[in-house]
Amino acid sequence: MESLSLAAKNEQSITSKKSTFFESSQNQANVTQSVQERGDSAILESSPFTIHQDASLPELPEGDLWVFGYGSLMWRPDFDFLEQQDATIYGYHRSLCVSSWLHRGTREKPGLVLGLDKGGCCAGKLFRVCASRKQDVAQYLYARELPTLVYMAKIVKVSMKSCRHKQSQTINALTFIVDKTHPQYTSGKSAEQLAKIVSTTSGVSGHSKDYLFSTIKSLKFSGISDKKLDKIASFVTI
Repeated sequence: MESLSLAAKNEQSITSKKSTFFESSQNQANVTQSVQERGDSAILESSPFTIHQDASLPELPEGDLWVFGYGSLMWRPDFDFLEQQDATIYGYHRSLCVSSWLHRGTREKPGLVLGLDKGGCCAGKLFRVCASRKQDVAQYLYARELPTLVYMAKIVKVSMKSCRHKQSQTINALTFIVDKTHPQYTSGKSAEQLAKIVSTTSGVSGHSKDYLFSTIKSLKFSGISDKKLDKIASFVTI
């Protein structure tokens, strides 16, 4: 599905403020057909997915919108933004805890993607979206992240500095937190077990292992260490 090499795509995604979700109209047509046949979603003008009808959407802050990314949003935001900053959210940590039924897997063979799980802290990226575009960007993100209810869209307080700094500016930002009561939430698996799933699954957005490697590369590019993800990656079969 990906016409560029993984390394080239990662480099392009990290250095560009705007990336393209689909690389060609044919790819979008393939995704559309796959999604419609499975009945998971339908095509929106700005996204190949729709927001789950039962999703609870937050009231957005006044002015510009900040978005906190901790996984694929770090290396493939797919929306225009004015600036990006290093940031940390406290009370949640990055975890490969979401069974992907769509983007990186199927209901029959779920893949794995990241979620914000309770406890600890998580270093990531903040993206500032201009006020005139925030509704469109929010709708795009809801469609991307909420085709099912495993994520909850929340406005949370994020510190605009990494865990290494004591002083920081607190920002209200939109992000997506895992619902631990949802059937797609997964826990209790070893690094080897998670790696086996990552090695053998794919969905309409690509392979689970590409998702994992792209995230790790983006984290390292930003000077962020995630030893748990590194350990899982060490067991992944290429």
